[in-house]
Formats: sequence, structure tokens, C-alpha cells
Amino acid sequence: MYSWVLWFHIISLVSWFAALFYMPRLFVYHAENADNEGFVKVIKIMEMKIYKYIGLPAMWATILSGVAMIFLSTEHYGVNILSTGGWLHAKIFFVILLMAYFFSLGYFREKLLIDECKKSGKFFRAYNEVPTILLLIIVAMVIIKPF
Repeated sequence: MYSWVLWFHIISLVSWFAALFYMPRLFVYHAENADNEGFVKVIKIMEMKIYKYIGLPAMWATILSGVAMIFLSTEHYGVNILSTGGWLHAKIFFVILLMAYFFSLGYFREKLLIDECKKSGKFFRAYNEVPTILLLIIVAMVIIKPF
């Protein structure tokens, strides 16, 4: 059972990161083409669909499958994975930061939707690097287990 949950966790994670990487890119296009009403109308629809129909379900699937893996780890590994070192606690901390980042994308999406976001395309290009950094750290925690 653990392997199937792990498989689902990885698939969910990939889907969530697709949204995390693409949303700020759409924000760049949105911010830099604010004067093109037809283009912005299409971008707003894309932002909503990626956030609500891909990102949000994928985030919850990732979190719930991760929690399930913690509970199944005793059966699979013979030990409670929460007691195997600080790497999992660090991973959970960075996943919480990733969730905060994701919800910040929702905040920016809402502001862009009502044309009240004053952030530039340059800001969103830089902001787009946050999930990459968090992904590197989270994967390192899982594979290297530095703590």
C-alpha cells in the first residue's frame, strides 16, 4: 500500500509544481499586457483554471498523501518515520512555506482579477524562483536526509 501512496504523492507533487511554476509566468504576462483588454481577459481565465482546477486539488492531494505516508511508514519501514531524524520535520517546514507561497499566488490572482495589483512583470519573474528553491530543499531533505 505504501508504494501506491508514494506513487500518488509524486504524481500530485508534479501536478502541484506545474501550477506553482506556471502561475507566476501568467502573472508576468498579465502585468506586462495590462493595456490589452482581450489578452488580459484570456489570462484571467487561465489563472483561475490553473489555480482552482489544477493547483488547489494537487496541493491537497500532495499533503494528504504525504500524511498517509507518515502513518503507513510504520508498517512499511517498521519504524515511525517521525522519529527517524529531523529531515522530515525540515521537509514539513519547507512544505508549509510552499503552501504559504501557493496561497500568496491566490492573493495575487485575486488582486489581478480586479485590476488592483501593482506588482510588475519583473517582480513576478523573481517571485517565480521561490518554488524552484523550495523544491531543491525539499527533495534534498528526502534524498540526502541531512539531519
